[in-house]
Amino acid sequence: MSRDALNKRADRREFVAKLLAATPDALVVTGLGSASYDVFAAGDRDKNYYLWGAMGGATSLGLGLALAQSDKPVVVITGDGEQLMGIGSLGSIAVKQPKNLTIVVLDNGHFGETGMQRSHSSLGADLVAIAKGFGIADAYSTNSIDHVDEIAQGINARRGLSFVQVFIEADEPPRALPPRDGPFIKNRFRAALGFKPF
Repeated sequence: MSRDALNKRADRREFVAKLLAATPDALVVTGLGSASYDVFAAGDRDKNYYLWGAMGGATSLGLGLALAQSDKPVVVITGDGEQLMGIGSLGSIAVKQPKNLTIVVLDNGHFGETGMQRSHSSLGADLVAIAKGFGIADAYSTNSIDHVDEIAQGINARRGLSFVQVFIEADEPPRALPPRDGPFIKNRFRAALGFKPF
């Protein structure tokens, strides 16, 4: 791969919008901050579970959801900083190996929510190697929107546990803020799954 190809990075909003359009039945859990904004900007839907806080909790929530809803595709969309905070969850996910879970890490190499300091992923930490080390065999990276269709096919077919690191531009698109009402998000999500609110 040429140096130009290696340095290329995907547009975060375009990547997320295309992925969600191709996976209309997926249950989506977002990491806090920019990942939530990206998913909301692509179109709000009842099956989106936005995390406003709980940094590091997106993959753990995704694991529980995938185990509880094993007949439905589950996608976690989070950032490199949030994933680094919850890196240990990959161990539990690898042990359980849910076939319907896909983790998509939007990696701009920065902690976007705290001032754009460089994150470990731009300082030598290899998230794909870490995921593989935990036991997630289908772990890989991409920097191209051209891979969205392939990722979506795996999600829709519930082909197996997958970890995808997507190298994105380190820009900050205008914020698209999803609802901040936690009980509303929870109850709407439960209703979409056929459960009563509580």
